[in-house]
Amino acid sequence: MVNFTTDQLREIMDKKHNIRNMSVIAHVDHGKSTLTDSLVSKAGIIAAKNAGEARFTDTRQDEQDRCITIKSTGISMFFEYNLDAGEKVARQELEAKASKSAGESAEDAKVAAEAAAAAGEANDTPKADHVQIDETSFLINLIDSPGHVDFSSEVTAALRVTDGALVVVDCVEGVCVQTETVLRQAIGERVRPVLMVNKVDRALLELHLPPEEMYQSFARAIESVNVIIATYNDELLGDVQVYPDKGTVAFGSGLHQWGFTLKKFAKIYAAKFGTQEEKMMQKLWGDWYFDAAGKKWKKNSDNGKLERAFCQWIMSPICKMFDAIMDDKKQKIQKMLTAVGVTLKGEEKELVGKPLLKRVMQKWLPAADAVLEMIVVHLPSPPQAQKYRVENLYDGPLDDEVANSIRTCDTSPGAPLCMYVSKMVPTSDKGRFYAFGRVFAGTIATGQKVRILGPNYVPGKKSDLWVKNIQRTIIMMGRYVEQVQDIPAGNTCGLVGVDQYLLKSGTITTSDTGHCIKTMKFSVSPVVRVAVEPKNQADLPKLVEGMKRLSKSDPMVLCYTEESGEHIIAGCGELHLEICLKDLQEDFMGTDVKISEPVVSYRETVSAESSTQCLSKSPNKHNRLYLSACPLESGIPEDVEEGRLNPRDDAKTRARYLADTYSWDVSEARKIWAFGPEGTGTNIFVDVTKGVNYLGEIRESVIGGFNWAMNEGPMTEEKVRGVRFNLLDVVLHADAIHRGMGQIMPTARRVVYASMLTASPMLLEPVFLCEISCPQDAMGGCYGVLTQRRGHVFAEEQRPGTPMMTLKAYLPVMESFGFTKDLRSNTGGKAFPQCVFDHWQEMSGDPQSEGSKSYTVVREVRKRKGLVEDIPPLDRYLDRL
Repeated sequence: MVNFTTDQLREIMDKKHNIRNMSVIAHVDHGKSTLTDSLVSKAGIIAAKNAGEARFTDTRQDEQDRCITIKSTGISMFFEYNLDAGEKVARQELEAKASKSAGESAEDAKVAAEAAAAAGEANDTPKADHVQIDETSFLINLIDSPGHVDFSSEVTAALRVTDGALVVVDCVEGVCVQTETVLRQAIGERVRPVLMVNKVDRALLELHLPPEEMYQSFARAIESVNVIIATYNDELLGDVQVYPDKGTVAFGSGLHQWGFTLKKFAKIYAAKFGTQEEKMMQKLWGDWYFDAAGKKWKKNSDNGKLERAFCQWIMSPICKMFDAIMDDKKQKIQKMLTAVGVTLKGEEKELVGKPLLKRVMQKWLPAADAVLEMIVVHLPSPPQAQKYRVENLYDGPLDDEVANSIRTCDTSPGAPLCMYVSKMVPTSDKGRFYAFGRVFAGTIATGQKVRILGPNYVPGKKSDLWVKNIQRTIIMMGRYVEQVQDIPAGNTCGLVGVDQYLLKSGTITTSDTGHCIKTMKFSVSPVVRVAVEPKNQADLPKLVEGMKRLSKSDPMVLCYTEESGEHIIAGCGELHLEICLKDLQEDFMGTDVKISEPVVSYRETVSAESSTQCLSKSPNKHNRLYLSACPLESGIPEDVEEGRLNPRDDAKTRARYLADTYSWDVSEARKIWAFGPEGTGTNIFVDVTKGVNYLGEIRESVIGGFNWAMNEGPMTEEKVRGVRFNLLDVVLHADAIHRGMGQIMPTARRVVYASMLTASPMLLEPVFLCEISCPQDAMGGCYGVLTQRRGHVFAEEQRPGTPMMTLKAYLPVMESFGFTKDLRSNTGGKAFPQCVFDHWQEMSGDPQSEGSKSYTVVREVRKRKGLVEDIPPLDRYLDRL
């Protein structure tokens, strides 16, 4: 029976300090969905006996069949939680930190916190920022995200609309490659983490680890997480490392639905010893040993005579309970149940073995209580989080009305609305989608007139802008939705009708001067492509419509039509493509399609400076452009992609950055005309001319030709990456009619091609970072398969306390098809690989000389695209001086 009504849910949405928006993130198979069941069960949405097996947030049939999460799923739940005195202090400290991050002095924040606590008000005004912690009802908007690397884009979309993250780590496997990826993304989005060390039941039942070894295993996992947090930490977030003795780490088992934080045991032992909870928590972690004879605490174990407090008072009782139940010692079980205050009722008394173990542990140490405690006490509320997240989120001036409303999470009647739509969720109505996102300011209501801004909207212009009414506002509840009249700031929200205007993401606002929320940066790239065509040509319109819907349904998939007429679908990896193609055929088209062999996206670049100054004349022979090309300094393309070097930055700021970091000439750096392709790419066009007449008039035409060339390079018509073009000289006709766009744009494209072909052109191929977990005896098979596929291992390490090895290798994406299958057949199924796109790498050999690998690939790509087999000769682009 659900413990709350939609009206209760809507009512608490107005109490913004009692809301927690959080994602569950982890490596694949570390137990996110299983652990989420404990909270869903506590909210009364599923029965306790099904929790752990139901995986309520895996809403698709293929997620249930494959036992992996594919799409992130949002669910809103209502909980009652009474904060004790210590937890209120912890909340006030968190508030003070948030205010300090946002620029208030620590003293101001402290004074405000004390004044609010003393006032004891319970209304929800902005002044009561530090008061709402006295409330007992909390709304948790939880998003369960996938762990498989191919679906990393779903994690990014989830993190954008949440303020906290529950990081789940398998205590046996430890921190894996995807744990690091998702943690890095979380900290990049300024999302505060708490940690759940999961699958402790495996350590007890499978590995039979003694308490001390389990402590060491937990400590290693926590340390690894803290190393990652420290590596990517953001100063504005403050110290977000996790510590068991501060209550930001929980231990337990999602499958068996039990878990605890140190606070649970500290409360019991503090009452027993007549001491303070906080002091007791400090003693229950780290090198603390209790000498019962002398009745005092020690920092060493007296040469192994004393047992560590964590092991003695927490893990030993749990181990004894496990042993008694698994060995079916009935008298001992009864005695222990009485000691811990667990009473079995009715049918529960008949249970034996694992079912009994699960039921006892669920009652003794409910996982939901431990997780809920961490979420409520240690994760920020929307008003706290938006203080320091606003500059990461908002693309406009940070002092305009929208930015100020986001900063304060303003829900007052006159506040401007600002909502970010992070993804589209398919509805039961075929081909329609709910726009899922987060309200950052104002209130969004059914029937409200809003401005819908696409990701390419430019303030003051009309492109990518629609003024429409909101059809319906809904609360996402996992497998179903609840309709409400309006949803205020600080909450996640679903909208009906917006899918007609937005493709994947966008901003919804009521402010005429409002800017967009920044577009998300994904940690993966769609580098694997297939061409699709209908088996029956009459189904072509269905395919085109199906591809449009598929493109909406996934944050990362690219669907487009090549000039040759091929319909292309691009994804991050084999599994991502497989799921996308299944969705296309079953959900969005209803018919089968023919699928080509997967192909890989390449990039073109140059490896040296142009051997000659290149000249191209316009068709009327009255205008001349002189150009040279050279490779960009290593690091600039990455800076552009990660936003450190922004095409929209002020020219002087950008020039100073290039001069200081890469020793560019400042005057040249100030004369950057464009980044390409599409104005945001990793190639730079620089004007180094001196005293040319009419140059400003042809600038747009030259940039148009440059962008055209950057989208389709000279060798394979793939995008160009990491090239700098220098405009050396220009000769123009005196009459404007003879130097129009029709004359200049094709000439600019030809001279760009010529300068690339004279600068040692190269092909770049995408490379996966592949992390393989395998036992030592299977390593030979792993090396063999990698060597056959041009992969190379650059790191190997043994996981402490286990026979498992972790290999890290680079593997070209074009060699990765069938890699998993091949690896498993060569290692007897013992190796488990995870591949994530890492970087672009120059392909060996000269693409213009026969016999090299590059030459073969260039010919294959040109043949596939229906181009003539050989690269066009230089004479086609180059004119004689």
